Amino acid sequence: MIRLVPHPILSLMLLGMWLLLTRFSLGHLVLGTAIALVAGWAMGELHPARVHIRRWTPILRLGVVVPSDILRSNLAVAGLILTNGRRGTRRPGFVRIPLELRDPTGLAILSIIITATPGTAWIEHDRESGILILHIFDLIDESAQRDEIRRRYEAPLIEIFQ
Repeated sequence: MIRLVPHPILSLMLLGMWLLLTRFSLGHLVLGTAIALVAGWAMGELHPARVHIRRWTPILRLGVVVPSDILRSNLAVAGLILTNGRRGTRRPGFVRIPLELRDPTGLAILSIIITATPGTAWIEHDRESGILILHIFDLIDESAQRDEIRRRYEAPLIEIFQ
């Protein structure tokens, strides 16, 4: 059965999402099943590395910190956009952050966190040097921004994965 459906949970979730996004009919069920199976086989061919979680408690901390940061950032960016015509105080810029995090899964999660936070964008990461380049919508203090990313996101991810 594993050879036919190498990632059954992924295939079921994809089929469920397909059926939620389309009108339910026999044709959509067959097409969604085919797409889910092909996606499962493709994922099986990728052979993703096993994720080894060292500590679970930092996951809980990130589960609280990240949503609150996203909410805070949403409010800050909305305020900047709505008042920019009157004050003109926005200062976009780039920040270079030397990362200690080397785990690919940890880096992927860090990129998701940064990209999901309004006002920040993951621009580039150099694997050899570990330098991450971010674009910040309103860069007030480069060193404070660097320290915040490293303290709030990178440190827990290092605890979790390295």
